[in-house]
Amino acid sequence: MAKEINILLVDDHPMTLDGYINLLSEFNTENLTLTFTTAHNCTVAYNTIINFSRLKKDIDFAYLDISLPPYKEMNIESGVDLALLIRDKFPKCKIALLTMHNEPVLIDKIMNKVNPEAFISKCDVNFEMFPNVFEKMYSGETFASHTISNALKELMMKNIKWDSIDSQILLLISQGVKTADLPNYIPLSMSALEKRKANIKSQLLRSKGGDKELIEEAKKIGLI
Repeated sequence: MAKEINILLVDDHPMTLDGYINLLSEFNTENLTLTFTTAHNCTVAYNTIINFSRLKKDIDFAYLDISLPPYKEMNIESGVDLALLIRDKFPKCKIALLTMHNEPVLIDKIMNKVNPEAFISKCDVNFEMFPNVFEKMYSGETFASHTISNALKELMMKNIKWDSIDSQILLLISQGVKTADLPNYIPLSMSALEKRKANIKSQLLRSKGGDKELIEEAKKIGLI
């Protein structure tokens, strides 16, 4: 009897989903049967994940676009949030994230947050890669596409570090908190906070700019 594999595919472009299904369907064999479930936004994907959980039906693989129409009522803003939900409901599920973004800081942040089995830049997707990624994940390997690997290497070469405090600083600034007031929210010295803020600016702003430009750039690449 063939082993059934349930695969969740989430992307806001129906033709893209059809392409993914066509590329993966070659793995329907005597020993392996792939069953596909698709969603075009965070709302449908969220309800699908919850329904699978309630029915005690596994999701074995999930291919998630990062940029998706949100489900604001449940605070599901992106494929990253869906990935975290899947990690909670289906710990054994193998997750592949797909994105058009290639900003090193954002890639590193998502990698640390989700730790996906595969991280793929849509710029790198081709007919050979997609089946290869599935085989690697099915065999217990991990995969990062060329663009993603280069982004992580760039970050490593620059010795840039990003943590929850940096994210908190950005969020507070976006909420209108002044630099002088940051110690009231974060238990660090003013000197330490100023150094962190300067480091954030050097990472996100290639040209000179103030807090307004910093927040605009952070929002543009999805850091806040």
